[in-house]
Amino acid sequence: VLAALGKDYFEQILPDIIRNCSHQKASVRDGYLTLFKYLPRSLGVQFQNYLQQVLPAILDGLADENESVRDAALSAGHVLVEHYATTSLPLLLPAVEDGIFSDSWRIRQSSVELLGDLLFKVAGTSGKALLEGGSDDEGSSTEAHGRAIIEVLGRQKRNEILAALYMVRTDVSLTVRQAALHVWKTIVANTPKTLKEIMPVLMNTLITSLASSSSERRQVAGRSLGELVRKLGERVLPLIIPILSQGLNDANSSRRQGVCIGLSEVMASAGKSQLLSFMDELIPTIRTALCDSTPEVRESAGLAFSTLYKSAGMQAIDEIIPTLLHALEDDLTSDTALDGLKQILSVRTTAVLPHILPKLVHPPLSAFNAHALGALAEVAGSGLDFHLSTIIPALLVGMGDDNIDVHNMAKKAAETVVLVIDEEGIEPLISELVKGVGDHQASIRRNSSYLIGFFFKNSKLYLVDEAPNMISTLIILLSDADSTTVAVAWEALSRVVNSVPKEVLPSYIKLVRDAVSTSRDKERRKRKGGPVLIPGLCLPKALQPLLPIFLQGLVSGSAELREQAAQGLGELIEVTSEQALKEFVIPITGPLIRIIGDRFPWQVKSAILSTLSIMILKGGMALKPFLPQLQTTFIKCLQDNTRTVRSGAALALGKLSALITRVDPLVGDLLSSLQASDGGVREAILTALKGVLKHAGKSVSSTVRTRVYTLLKDLIYSDDDQIRASASSILGIISQYMEDAQLYELVEELLKSASSSGWSARQGSVLTFSSMLRHNPSLICASPMFSMVVNFLKDSLKDEKFPVRETSTKALGRLLLHQIKSETGHLETLVSLVSAMQDDSSEVRRRALSSLKAVAKANPTAVTKHVTIYGPALAECLKDGSTPVRLAAERCALHSFQLARDNIQAAQKFISGLDARRLSKFPEHSDDSEDSEDDSSSG
Repeated sequence: VLAALGKDYFEQILPDIIRNCSHQKASVRDGYLTLFKYLPRSLGVQFQNYLQQVLPAILDGLADENESVRDAALSAGHVLVEHYATTSLPLLLPAVEDGIFSDSWRIRQSSVELLGDLLFKVAGTSGKALLEGGSDDEGSSTEAHGRAIIEVLGRQKRNEILAALYMVRTDVSLTVRQAALHVWKTIVANTPKTLKEIMPVLMNTLITSLASSSSERRQVAGRSLGELVRKLGERVLPLIIPILSQGLNDANSSRRQGVCIGLSEVMASAGKSQLLSFMDELIPTIRTALCDSTPEVRESAGLAFSTLYKSAGMQAIDEIIPTLLHALEDDLTSDTALDGLKQILSVRTTAVLPHILPKLVHPPLSAFNAHALGALAEVAGSGLDFHLSTIIPALLVGMGDDNIDVHNMAKKAAETVVLVIDEEGIEPLISELVKGVGDHQASIRRNSSYLIGFFFKNSKLYLVDEAPNMISTLIILLSDADSTTVAVAWEALSRVVNSVPKEVLPSYIKLVRDAVSTSRDKERRKRKGGPVLIPGLCLPKALQPLLPIFLQGLVSGSAELREQAAQGLGELIEVTSEQALKEFVIPITGPLIRIIGDRFPWQVKSAILSTLSIMILKGGMALKPFLPQLQTTFIKCLQDNTRTVRSGAALALGKLSALITRVDPLVGDLLSSLQASDGGVREAILTALKGVLKHAGKSVSSTVRTRVYTLLKDLIYSDDDQIRASASSILGIISQYMEDAQLYELVEELLKSASSSGWSARQGSVLTFSSMLRHNPSLICASPMFSMVVNFLKDSLKDEKFPVRETSTKALGRLLLHQIKSETGHLETLVSLVSAMQDDSSEVRRRALSSLKAVAKANPTAVTKHVTIYGPALAECLKDGSTPVRLAAERCALHSFQLARDNIQAAQKFISGLDARRLSKFPEHSDDSEDSEDDSSSG
């Protein structure tokens, strides 16, 4: 019908027919495609003109999911080939060729079959021969067939078609493979010979396919190349490798990538022995590809290197790596060379790293090498674990470089390195960083600390086991000599502590205490006297990292842990500056007060009391919100069953009174409880009272003072040593604030008891005089009864009881000190002291020596005038049988003979030159504790 309706009508209807070939209904598609089966017969030669429009529709039909449609398309294709193979070959071939490389295996299969039909037609063979068995290389074709094809197609076209056909012999789909093999065997007589002829074209086809975006096509080309090398290794390698090497000069980057994939396939398929003779060509080719300007090419070259390394081993590394490293130094090629190295590393980390690293870390580190280390670290990942001892020291030095670029690059690289390692690398990394923290260069200590903090903050690894070691290392670094290092270490410490789960923190208390103590000792050695503060704890927010550890232990730990936490807090506050402590006073004091109020063992309470005492001294007025609570807490603790808690509370209360504005109610309370109490509690209340009056005596009103006087007047004769000492001490303190009349009354009262039969009463009055001579000597010396007091003290030196003699010695010592300071007559007092130096009791002798030493320290010249008076007695004491006396005599001699000022000559009248020289080497101020008047028993 269509033929009868004429050419014009057919041209109008053809677009409709073609459109319906892709109709949604399979039956419609089937019908229209079948039409093409009969059109060539009816239209004859005319139909040839429409082939270009019709062929794509048929090819699409070949990939249809419906089988009948596919069959229709295929038979239509067969008919077209049948009719027009000879006449319209140039039209049919390109369409069929494109089909061979289609992404759909069905189109590939059908295209191969149609191509077969075409070629059989051209060659004049039926293509029906069944090729059973036999090798792939033996075909049923003859040379004549081959010649016929060349005549019709031309040699170039034939080579292209055969190349495509050879490639699909290794297709991923079995049916395509079978179809291609059938066609190949039918038209190729001698495979090796034909391959040799078509090699350049075949390689070109394969390289293009290897760089194709379709993964199936790349796979097919790779398999094909591999098979080519496996089957004809020796014969084809000399042809293939030069073609691949030249392919790298192609301007098209995807073809260059194809070359690299091809090289990998060739090397993977060829035997090791076969490849060895081509190393001179392979290695430079891969080297060039690794420095290619396109990343995809470099990536494929990296894989090729991996394959090469399997065959060539060290030769591959020795000949490629140095060139790449050399290229790193050239600004033009450095970036691509670096990426090339990255590609190699990603496939062969362990083999290549030892060759690259020494070159990159060679000092001095340049900014580019630091950048390269960072870039390679990303690729090498956990492969770096065993090379950290090479990399980290170099980067730490680089981070301290004055050149800002080197510093930044090294820092970035170091950050990359610490984050790419895995579990295996934790230990070597930490050991390198700890080594760095102990370095003599401040910049290396600083950078190591920074990296520790960075590692703990950003790493995904489990680092809780490493945290304790780091925390103590960083705390010790807080007393570093370099202030920037201190700030960095503090920041790192925060990061490490923050990385640890809250519930684990209390287990670090002991460790933190030890570290704080080490840090404090380190600082003390630098300071030589004076209060010791750790520089890192004088920064703003200083306690933030460490506080959670102690507070967590204080709030949730066992009793023992709470005690440790409270003690640790005290030690921490002691080495923190007052300024830095301010903002933490409230968060620390609150929990301490809360816990001391609970029912915890005395050890916990005692630890908290001592910490609160330190806090009162350091925190000062910042404690204002807590004053009432603290006062109540301490007074409650005075009644505790344990002596340690009582005395701790008494001391703390004394210190607290300095901050309280109205002291009268507090003193009143203490006096009332004093009357109601006895024994140990009474002793504690007296100690507290003494502290309060010492710190805030000025603020006590005269009525309350009189009440104190009245109550304590009798307690100084108590039988209890402690109570006697405390009461007399308090009387001495308030004697500063007494009216004259009251004072004289007290002195008279004391002189009366001198003749008392009980020695404790006698000692009580001497103790009180001793205390008054400490706190208020000028009033005593000016009083009309002064000479009676002195005589009483001298008489007491002959008392039968040594405690009375000792106390009296102490009182005379204090008197002498006052007389020398105020330059009044003191010879008599000195003579009395010298007589005490010859007392029977070692305690008295020791006390006399201590008193003389204190005076000699206060005014050496005034004392040394009388060296003839005390010299012989002191020389005797230096040979004393009692060690404490001997030690006291040595200290005394050092000051009273002025040996530290090279006064050895004068001293030799009394002691041997050898002794004098030995004593002169003693440190002058090592014994401040002995003559400190602050200890609670000294009164």
